[in-house]
Amino acid sequence: MNAIYFTEYGPADVLRYGEQPTPTPKSDQILVRVRASSINPIDWKVRNGDMKLITGQRFPKIPGRDVAGEVAAVGSHVTRFKTGDRVYGMPNDGVGSANAEYAVLADSVAAFIPEKISFEEAGAVPLAALTALQALHDHGQLLSGDRVLINGASGGVGTFAIQIAKALGAGEVTGVCGPDNAELVRSLGADKVLNHEEQDFTKNRSHYDIVFDAVGKSSFTACQHALRRNGRYVTTTPEPSVLITDKLAAALSTKSAHMFFAKERGTDLALISAWLQAGTIRVVIDKTFPLQETAEAHKYSETGRAAGKIVLTVE
Repeated sequence: MNAIYFTEYGPADVLRYGEQPTPTPKSDQILVRVRASSINPIDWKVRNGDMKLITGQRFPKIPGRDVAGEVAAVGSHVTRFKTGDRVYGMPNDGVGSANAEYAVLADSVAAFIPEKISFEEAGAVPLAALTALQALHDHGQLLSGDRVLINGASGGVGTFAIQIAKALGAGEVTGVCGPDNAELVRSLGADKVLNHEEQDFTKNRSHYDIVFDAVGKSSFTACQHALRRNGRYVTTTPEPSVLITDKLAAALSTKSAHMFFAKERGTDLALISAWLQAGTIRVVIDKTFPLQETAEAHKYSETGRAAGKIVLTVE
């Protein structure tokens, strides 16, 4: 099969397009003919070597955390899926492996693509939507009527987070973004929009039940005064030094700080699928690149200017 791969850590130019072995599904896995994938910041952080203590020194590595396509083969213990089914999910191998013509998914982490959703839209969903759902539901413990702030509201995770907060019953959702994306954030259901170039949300004292920093640009220490009593700060990408400081500060407070990485969870993806099918949430795509141009897609993602998701199509 053809795939994007790299044989050393480094900038986007280390990415290559060429032949790699087609994976063989284990008994509890499905082999997917990939039709679409996407770029997430974790992809270029892995490629840069920022996470090499976790990802190790074994090469080549195929990046990519989002798979959408058709079932090409099933393992001997798989009964939910059959050849030809439209499926999507997030590989649980710890590195990615989605930016290729074929990828494997564990039966437990895959879900059926909703009928009304295209492969390109589906390829934008798994990691970002799972991150948003788990941040707000599992870690933020969102309750009906809660005031929620999403920092980075126009990004891949943020665009889902606004909509999922509403779906979970948030009373007021505030989105923080740049001025060019304010209308997009409002169209997704945000009740208020703050321009991060002009307004500092951390100065809104005791205002929010949940602050979800979807871009890792802030900290619990900076945000704690903006949280109400028993408020929750959630993020996915803090600096290690910030994490330590935040945990110490939270230990002395009625408020809490949570850092997590999204789990590959098929039941969560099934809920997201139901919302997509019902039109409760929608996918926002900024740009689409062919698989062969993944390096350019990485470079664009690293600018931080994407509004919504960056999708890769696989012919």
